[in-house]
Amino acid sequence: MPRNDSKSGRGMPFESFRSRHAAPDQLWRPRLGLLGLFLLMGLTFSSWLARIPTVKAELGISTAELGLVLLAGSVGALATVAVAGAVVERVGGRAALSAAAVVGALALVLLGLGPTTGSVAVLTVGVLLNGVAFALANVPQNVETAGVERRLGRTVIPQFHAAFSVGAVAGSLLGAACAAAGVPLLAQFGVTAVLATVWRFLTFPVVVHDTRTPSPVPAAAVLPPDDDARPTRRARLAGSLGAWREPRTLLVGLVILAAALSEGSANDWLSLAVVDGFGRTEAVGGVVFGTFVAAMTVVRIAGTRLIDRYGRVRVLRVSGVVSLAGLLAFGLAPSFPLAVVGVVAWGTGAALAVPIGIAAASDDPLRAAGRVSVVSSFSSLASIAAPPLLGLAAEGIGARHALVLITFAMVLSVCLAAQVAPLRRGAPARPTPASLAEARTGGPTDAADHPVLPDLVPPARLPEEVLS
Repeated sequence: MPRNDSKSGRGMPFESFRSRHAAPDQLWRPRLGLLGLFLLMGLTFSSWLARIPTVKAELGISTAELGLVLLAGSVGALATVAVAGAVVERVGGRAALSAAAVVGALALVLLGLGPTTGSVAVLTVGVLLNGVAFALANVPQNVETAGVERRLGRTVIPQFHAAFSVGAVAGSLLGAACAAAGVPLLAQFGVTAVLATVWRFLTFPVVVHDTRTPSPVPAAAVLPPDDDARPTRRARLAGSLGAWREPRTLLVGLVILAAALSEGSANDWLSLAVVDGFGRTEAVGGVVFGTFVAAMTVVRIAGTRLIDRYGRVRVLRVSGVVSLAGLLAFGLAPSFPLAVVGVVAWGTGAALAVPIGIAAASDDPLRAAGRVSVVSSFSSLASIAAPPLLGLAAEGIGARHALVLITFAMVLSVCLAAQVAPLRRGAPARPTPASLAEARTGGPTDAADHPVLPDLVPPARLPEEVLS
């Protein structure tokens, strides 16, 4: 086993090359488990959102009051995601996921209990805790997906986000079915809390093999680093908080922010824009939004090969252009059918930006938790700022034309695409020509503009296809 020479200034753990080449049959269980967790996250989140009209009616509150209550969830998520990386570094991925599962279960119970007892305060606490649980689970889950991708040697992160989208659709259908059947909120959310908690705790041991190891691989597939090479807890925490001072991480965060604005704005305003802008029914608006989600899901499932073949930078740039063209077509189209075509293009282009950004933040497994936490904070910031700002604009120019305002974020994403290039020496276990080219050059720009990933494996022991 290649040793890490602490005297040479490389006193940190590394992924052994053997662990980077774990066979697919060793990864199917953690991969399947993670897919299930992402699907469950989407299902629980959307099943609650689908019952918001019932919540509003049972509490007898206004739309403005409901908006303030829902804002508590965004604030809780933003506050949590800002420190989630440090939490994961301190207590480990499994402990963080376990805490998130408990908090999430409590949140679901309170979400049902508040309307049942007529207490807005109880509902607000439930919404706040729901945002905290979502953000706390999101960071370690994304870190684990990046670990699976590194060891598998090909792009798979978008598939986990596709699982979330599938879960979101299933959750919406579940919520609609419960509403139609008159199922009480407390009954629906209570049963969901129990089933989700059991599901999660049965999955965590499979997904997170070692709470101190950033990627889930069966024990037989891992060659552990030397004990004297492990960073101290203080060093891990310092590295996690230090991610906020890394220019590349912050720029990747802006890419994530642009993607969150694009996807989140569609979630919040697309249906209303169809109704107001084209005079269609609410049902038609829902179908158009479903078309957007379907386009994203299909591309997230099938787009992994595009990233492997053409590289992150090129795919992100093309995605940004396609998404930009689609949004402009929807916002400015003279006819409804052309606008629907624009929605399909918008969803197609928006599908891969977040998975690519998460992968870029996770290139160095030693700093993945902190960096994923930072870029996720940008996403939470977008979710807080976008709804009220677009709402103000929609009052004056209409929801359809207000959505055109987010095109500036798509242009920003295209301009910053080079920042998602793999860190040098961060090539996949089975490198593709595109990923090798990006790893050597840092993408279309000069390699000197990109930070260098510390030597996780001494270069002399790497195979020729990685070094050539």
